[in-house]
Amino acid sequence: MSSAPPITQNPDIRFLGRLLGDVIKAYGGEALFRRIEYIRSASVDRARGIVGSQEIDSGLDALTLDDTLAFVRGFMLFSMLANLAEDRQGVTAEPGADVGAALDRLEKQGISRSKVVEMLETALIAPVLTAHPTEVRRKSMIDHRNKISELMILKDIGRVETVDGDLIDQAIYRQIALLWQTRPLRRERLYVADEVETALAYLRDIFLPTLPALYSRWGRALGHRPASFLRPGTWIGGDRDGNPFVTADSLRLALSRAAETVVGYYLKELHELGAELSISTELAEVTWEVEKLAEASGDKSSTRSDEPYRRAITGIYSRLSKTYQQLTGRTPARLPFSEAEHGAYQDPASLRADLVEIAHALNRTGAGSLSGNGALGRLIRAVETFGFHLATLDMRQNADVHERVVADLLKVAGVEADYLALDEAARVALLRSELASKRLLRTPFGAYAEETLSELAIVEAAAEAHRLYGPQAITTYLISKADNVSDMLEVNILLKEAGLYVPGDPPAAAIMAVPLFETIGDLERAPEVMTRYFGLPEVAAITAARGHQEVMVGYSDSNKDGGYLTSVWSLHEASSALRKVFAEAGTAIQLFHGRGGAVGRGGGSSFAAILAQPHGTVQGRIRITEQGEVIAAKYGTRESAAANLEAMTSATLLATLEEESLRPEDRKRFFAAMDDISGRAFKAYRGLVYETEGFRTFFRQMTPIAEIADLKIGSRPASRTKSDRIEDLRAIPWVFSWAQARVMLPGWYGVGHGLKGHKDIGLLREMLEAWPFFQSTLANLEMVLAKSDMDLAERYVALVEDQAMGKAIFGEIRDGWERSQEALLSITRQTRLLQKNPSLDQSIRLRLPYIEPLNLLQIELLKRHRAGEDDPRVREGIQLSINAIATALRNSG
Repeated sequence: MSSAPPITQNPDIRFLGRLLGDVIKAYGGEALFRRIEYIRSASVDRARGIVGSQEIDSGLDALTLDDTLAFVRGFMLFSMLANLAEDRQGVTAEPGADVGAALDRLEKQGISRSKVVEMLETALIAPVLTAHPTEVRRKSMIDHRNKISELMILKDIGRVETVDGDLIDQAIYRQIALLWQTRPLRRERLYVADEVETALAYLRDIFLPTLPALYSRWGRALGHRPASFLRPGTWIGGDRDGNPFVTADSLRLALSRAAETVVGYYLKELHELGAELSISTELAEVTWEVEKLAEASGDKSSTRSDEPYRRAITGIYSRLSKTYQQLTGRTPARLPFSEAEHGAYQDPASLRADLVEIAHALNRTGAGSLSGNGALGRLIRAVETFGFHLATLDMRQNADVHERVVADLLKVAGVEADYLALDEAARVALLRSELASKRLLRTPFGAYAEETLSELAIVEAAAEAHRLYGPQAITTYLISKADNVSDMLEVNILLKEAGLYVPGDPPAAAIMAVPLFETIGDLERAPEVMTRYFGLPEVAAITAARGHQEVMVGYSDSNKDGGYLTSVWSLHEASSALRKVFAEAGTAIQLFHGRGGAVGRGGGSSFAAILAQPHGTVQGRIRITEQGEVIAAKYGTRESAAANLEAMTSATLLATLEEESLRPEDRKRFFAAMDDISGRAFKAYRGLVYETEGFRTFFRQMTPIAEIADLKIGSRPASRTKSDRIEDLRAIPWVFSWAQARVMLPGWYGVGHGLKGHKDIGLLREMLEAWPFFQSTLANLEMVLAKSDMDLAERYVALVEDQAMGKAIFGEIRDGWERSQEALLSITRQTRLLQKNPSLDQSIRLRLPYIEPLNLLQIELLKRHRAGEDDPRVREGIQLSINAIATALRNSG
């Protein structure tokens, strides 16, 4: 294997690293700084091969517990600042992943901009924020990091001082000093309300200002003002699958706070717009529509008597203030100037109509230079995109809960005494009969289980949300563990109880029941389930009226179930098969991809992942979950958010409009090869994880899974049940634990068995050259192989009580890693990992010297903790090390 080139540190990392050293010296003392610097230098020398691991004292043994905590914080902060620097330098950016480049690429293929505009009229691209707990950093840490990013932008443009007169370098130093003195760990477990507020911060500070600006850019590139096709979504406050803390009150809180946030934003923007539009009738003509708005405003101020635009905005502000009060029950911070009584806006379209009247009036003079541009144009776009709900909130629950609730309703109503005993055909027949009846099942005189009352309260809160905020507030009800038609019909039964499903000819459904297929078996059955679902006349009528149906596919559980390669291939096959089912049903397919941050949970490049989707499955409509640390990484600043939303949009355009890249004969050969490779990989993965005696114990002792469960990073329990079976463990802590121990097993195990077992290397290289799916699959594999470290991972085996068992199982793991690396290098014709991706190679190798000491300290602290040492600093050190390693690895959860 060839040696790697020397690491070249970018200037931002050097600058920020030097300031961090100065901060540690100033606030921790010269002695601490020297100890940390010694450990850093020794680790860097080992990583560069200057000395062997046995030839130098690492300095770790000399650390006291207090020094250990300070050391871990120092390395964590360096990694955070390195991440910031790389994001600024575009290390993580997608080459060519912008809308302008996508339009040029399409135009070369004969696809005009007008064709793109036409497609966007019915498109939907939705990043959906979830509360999945993989973000270990406190919001305060992220806020300081973002402030540094803003200051670095000022430094880029040659500014020496901030607008407040502070020297830029000193202001950056101050923020790093604040980071050093900010407690990194949460003391209390997060509640749903905390998760709601965190999501609102991103929606308010990033999405609200960034999306209108992007639409302006896209409009210029298209030569046409496009529809609002990119709209954010959220699960937070509505995702109760395995989370007993999400209730009807949580749903109401999330929706109310979102309305308060977005309408408050509109009021602020209107106030500023009123200050801007100081146009006088003495100097400009004004349309009668604006005059009418001005006269109706109730603004009697003599100083504005010749300023109809300002008076019109006063009236709009007054009406929107009433809307704010109606939706939130609160009075806005700034009261209107109007003396007239105005009614609230009943919907966002009415507010938009008034704003558009002002824009049309401005368009009639001065060549329209004041009309759709600037603050007014951005506000109109924001109203179109965010409405009064800010982000569409999904509801999600487990199918097992639905069947128990429906069984309870049917029993109390005297319809069916034992619904759970019925087979699928009988269930479907009974549910269809109930859905056709206008009679409700619930009676005020019935005695229901607490679970039933809770679930009914949720759908009633959803119906209330539709009345208050509009139908876009909640459009989707996701069903975890869906594996049959009855699972979707049961949801419609619950929706019917709240008036959200209305029987008739045809029936109407205000909220779409969406199955989540997440295990390998679920994915294999998905096409057959959807075929039977579309075969129901009432479903066909509802789907035809809506124009599309969504299906969610889960990356995390399918990976835990079958391993990385079988997971991605099963998802690809299921999506391809579903496209045919939807085509036969005559409806558009909308796939919702449940991806996480780590490769084992569908992570990696969103741009590449969308382009790798089976041809014909995107169709201009795609939703993707954004979770945990990925939210801060992708949407922490306006600049990074704009780049990532551009990438998502450009990939969707290309995946929708480009011709199929594979020839039919190649498709047949490639698919057959993948079937063979996946089968071998699946067998190897299942053999290790589910069939190896003692593996469950090995996993729980080797990794910090138990200690991760103590982190206060989410409101949801780590397991769905009290069982310690891997099947019942949530995918997030499963992946996160392997990442901490530097194994990264969910991202690669079994792949080597599959690839090396397939003897036709020429065909595999042909697949890599011609097939985006295979390119994306191997690129993600290569990244996770490079981030794993078998030598470091082996040290965690010392934590396993049965050493013979531990060494035997780890031997299988190491063998699997070596097989995967050898196979990948052979297919890609490289002599070392990431040889053809130097920027990512540099990024990962830069971090390795800073991660290794953290792993070594974590192992020692875990030993002491598990031996019963009760010093609270040991537990804090473990939690800090988890935080620091996750920060350094970036996409580990």
